[in-house]
Amino acid sequence: MLQDEGEIQNHGRADVISLARRLEKTATSLTRPQKIWVLLAVDVLLVPVALWLTVLTAGATFNLAVTSQPVSYLALGGVMALAGGVFSSLLRLPRIKLNAYEQSGIHRTAVYATLVGIIGMIGTQILFSGQAAPSTMVIFTMILLILSVGVRLLLRSMLIKIYRRGQSRQRVLIYGAGQTGVQLATALRTDDAVVPVAFVDDNKTLQHLTVAGFPVYPPFRIKDLIEGEKIDRVVLAMPSISRPRQARLARQIEDLNCEVSMVPSFAALVGEGDLIDRIQPVNPTDYLGRAGLEADLQGLCEIYSGRTVMITGAGGSIGSELTRQILSCHPARIVLFESSEFALYQLDHELADLGVQHQRIEVIPVLGSVTDAQAVRRTIASHEVEIILHAAAYKHVPLVETNKLAGLNNNVLGTRVVAEAARAAGVNHFILISTDKAVHPTSVMGASKRLAELLVQDLASRCTKTHFGIVRFGNVLGSSGSVVPRFQEQIARGGPVTLTHREVTRYFMTLSEAARLVLMAGNFIGRTESRGDVFLLDMGPPVPIQRLARQMIEAAGYTVCDAANPDGDIEVVITGLRPGEKLHEDLAMTDHVQWPTDHPKIKRIAEGRLSELEAATALRDLSRAIEEDDDAAALNVIARWVGPVPRQTAAHKVAHRQAAE
Repeated sequence: MLQDEGEIQNHGRADVISLARRLEKTATSLTRPQKIWVLLAVDVLLVPVALWLTVLTAGATFNLAVTSQPVSYLALGGVMALAGGVFSSLLRLPRIKLNAYEQSGIHRTAVYATLVGIIGMIGTQILFSGQAAPSTMVIFTMILLILSVGVRLLLRSMLIKIYRRGQSRQRVLIYGAGQTGVQLATALRTDDAVVPVAFVDDNKTLQHLTVAGFPVYPPFRIKDLIEGEKIDRVVLAMPSISRPRQARLARQIEDLNCEVSMVPSFAALVGEGDLIDRIQPVNPTDYLGRAGLEADLQGLCEIYSGRTVMITGAGGSIGSELTRQILSCHPARIVLFESSEFALYQLDHELADLGVQHQRIEVIPVLGSVTDAQAVRRTIASHEVEIILHAAAYKHVPLVETNKLAGLNNNVLGTRVVAEAARAAGVNHFILISTDKAVHPTSVMGASKRLAELLVQDLASRCTKTHFGIVRFGNVLGSSGSVVPRFQEQIARGGPVTLTHREVTRYFMTLSEAARLVLMAGNFIGRTESRGDVFLLDMGPPVPIQRLARQMIEAAGYTVCDAANPDGDIEVVITGLRPGEKLHEDLAMTDHVQWPTDHPKIKRIAEGRLSELEAATALRDLSRAIEEDDDAAALNVIARWVGPVPRQTAAHKVAHRQAAE
């Protein structure tokens, strides 16, 4: 007996499941016009149902009138149902999607119920004159409104469950219960992929209330909510607060192993708000702490006018600026020698847009590496190059530190290849672009540039036709990898701004200043009896990087978050010196001798050099180390001829410790 009852229950449950699946299949297979007709039919059928419920709830007088005049009652129901269908169509109620049936839909339904109620009131006065109070149709209107809204909300709930069956929805916690947060929660309420769970807000007057159907919690509950409610993502819906504060909140939430998103205001999305970044274009000269270089330099074009000039590393920051500046000297031809196809393409198209061809300056883009001796010699010979500006180099200290052999090959052997080819071809001037990191180097990059200088000076001492010279300067504001664009990017993200050490300083000049002074220094090469001179550019006083960071934060309209101002916008974080980095840079060796030139911002110096035998030995040993892929041997060559490059030694550990304090 019990077994039979169990089988009956199982069959019944199976029938229910089967019916539910058929209904689900029917609901999901309906076309849009079919759905409209179904909703219209619902509106029509609900009218007689509401009228019947009105009869049950109205007074005895109307009840007696209906029972005594059933034909009139049926006629009234038919007319009201027909009116319901007409008004529903006119108000476009069936065309409102169920998942979008919110406040506006309820307003239309109220108008619909009122209009049908008015028709009913007129009909009862005609058919049941004196036997139905006007309040009867008021009751009908309320019942019809409740039924219409209730049925639609029920259908909507059922359809949402049908469509979402088997779907995993992302659970979202909304930070900010203001206007944007409420609009977001309302929009997500019917979303198939996302479900809002609750609000978090700093406003104490909103905490512990229910807003838009969701509870509001204080911020200290975020961790518990993420764990307890299985939150997948926190959405910051506070567009009015500063970006740095948004970024700090995002980092705090990310530390809880939860994804974070930020949304602008809905007004901003449609163009009413302000989406313009507060970070204004930076004028690098604002941070130099000195007057800029005059735009017109007398004698700048002396050796370049009407000549063929080859610029290696032409696609880099310095190389491309040298190209732009030298255009004003009207050379006969510019040979752009670059290993990066993309950089060469960009520069070539930029020059084309500037209309260089109309100035009768021939621009020749050459794709090649300075370590390819055959390509370098062929380029110099085929285009009859008269002046070489050698700017090709790997310059980023951390990258070269981890790619030692590549850096040494490009910076040292590549320089030697170009310099040798220049001498062999009888090029008039060879100008090596160097760096202050070559002075007392503590990095492989700095050591590679110093060794390149020494090899160029060795060639210069044995060559009378080609005038070799070296131009040395510090950091260039705005160049790739420079601190200014990096700080700009960090400020735009809301911080933090990272600084390697509180006391670190650097020499700076702008790109245009550096390029013009390099070109000017080229005019001084070969004027004295000494060969392979080093020319120093006047960089002004070194700039404290911490001061630069604060200036850029404040220039963007934010405040620095520190011990004195804990509520500031952007924090400056000390990360510690990286391998190869120095606290302070030098522009010349301690044993140098200095002379003035015809330009007050350019000095000529003499420093210690290698003999021909020493240079040949250094070149041979370094070439062998690179061929054998031997980092240790390459570092030994540097240590012997330039000076030992510190590894991660006690000095760096002290610097890291001081930075963290």
